[in-house]
Amino acid sequence: MTLKKYVLSPISLAALFLSLQGCLKVGPDFVKPAAPVATNWLETGNKQVKNKPANYRAWWKSFEDPDLNRIIDRAYRDNVTLQIAAVNVLQARAELGIAVGGLFPQTQQLTGSTTFNRFSSYSAVGSAGTTASANPSIKNTYRQDNTGANVAWELDFWGKYRRGVASADASWRASLADYDTALVSLTANAANAYIRIRTLERQIQIARENVTTQRESLRIAQARFHAGSTSQRDVEQAKTILYNTLSTIPVLEQQLKQNKDALSVLLGIPPNNLSNLLGGSYQIPVPPPSIAVGIPADLLRRRPDVRSAELKALAQCQQIGIAKAELYPAFSLTGSFGFSATDYASAKLSDLLTAKAASISAGPSVQWNIFNYGQITNNVRAQDAQFQALLLTYKNTVLSAQQEVEDYLTGFMRSQENARSLALAAAAAKRSLALAFIQYRNGSTDFTTVLTAHQALLTAQDSLATALGNIALNLVGVYKSLGGGWEIRQGKDILPPEIKEMMAKRTNWGDLLCPAAYLPPPCKQPDIRCPDW
Repeated sequence: MTLKKYVLSPISLAALFLSLQGCLKVGPDFVKPAAPVATNWLETGNKQVKNKPANYRAWWKSFEDPDLNRIIDRAYRDNVTLQIAAVNVLQARAELGIAVGGLFPQTQQLTGSTTFNRFSSYSAVGSAGTTASANPSIKNTYRQDNTGANVAWELDFWGKYRRGVASADASWRASLADYDTALVSLTANAANAYIRIRTLERQIQIARENVTTQRESLRIAQARFHAGSTSQRDVEQAKTILYNTLSTIPVLEQQLKQNKDALSVLLGIPPNNLSNLLGGSYQIPVPPPSIAVGIPADLLRRRPDVRSAELKALAQCQQIGIAKAELYPAFSLTGSFGFSATDYASAKLSDLLTAKAASISAGPSVQWNIFNYGQITNNVRAQDAQFQALLLTYKNTVLSAQQEVEDYLTGFMRSQENARSLALAAAAAKRSLALAFIQYRNGSTDFTTVLTAHQALLTAQDSLATALGNIALNLVGVYKSLGGGWEIRQGKDILPPEIKEMMAKRTNWGDLLCPAAYLPPPCKQPDIRCPDW
């Protein structure tokens, strides 16, 4: 019996390795984590809160305030923080291209060299055994030219590079979710700044109206004092409440200026009085009578920060497989092809690109880091711990999201109850002050009654303005916590043309500055992709 010996050629080995590549992936595959979600909101028993689905694409329009609409539109167009988030999406897309490149031959080098060599007089030995100095026909200087190509390809036998692509793809999608989170925050912050500005304007207006009334009280007290009908104490009490009210106006104006400055930054402009955007209205935005909030499970698909937390966990899960692949041998295909020629002795440089000057080598190689002293194993453990932390971060994000909705819903409902009571108190305080004026003029009561009525009216009106502002602020919080507002970027480019133009002048971005290239499609992309040249 004879044994037949089989020898695999380099081409056969390459075909074998390529057929095996893609068959294996070490490490865990990602499974969407379970999220603790309530079945319903606690406030849905109130008739003003409905658990039916709603469209939150442009929730600020529910206030029916044209100035607010202009503010949001301007912030969406010019906010610098949002533009930074957009550029981060482009960066993540470029990093995905880096990961995709790892699937293909990692080393591809074109080489070329020219060397000039000189022998010493006693080192160049001819064919007859004589030295160059003894044989003038033998040159002791010569030139050598080399050109060729080297290729090395570590095959993705254990899925290391494919998992790298999947990780980068998830990070890219997470960056877009982070952009959406920034957009949700931007619309809410711009609306909150606008509401605070309107509330402060109303408080300043109330203070000035009370100053006018209190000046009249001081005039009456001075007139009665000069007529001998009352004492100097009434005059001083009237001055006290007047100057106390006047002292609140600069503080309110300072707060108004600070909020306008904050809104200016959100709009991407230097501090400005915003007269062209705010107009002359001092009305606090009025919320709709009822709101639809859906069910808690809707947060998992609508809130971009929840999506981002899930995608970041997915990206980290792939890193476990990447680290684990280092425990196994790495199979590579290497090859080189080149030409070498010299003008030494009878050789000619003109033979450089001829067949006799050509050389080729190719074959498989294997590398296995056996003795790594636990470094690879502990790296796998470290990646797994980081993955577990991100799973817990996802869970905490879902819990925090539900807390935010419940807190703002409670604030929205209770602030309305508070405002109704304060409205009645303000109306009663106004009537009380009118009666106190009449009684004081008639001499049937002292100025203390007028003083108390002034204080009660100012407090009630100021508190009512604050409560009305809180209703609007809490409703903005509800919409923000529900993840509303990011949908306005759908179908639009997230990068302004002037930024793309600036980047294109500075760097060759190829086709990556096209929206279709850096805005991920809804469906999951495969982990095998074409390179981005």
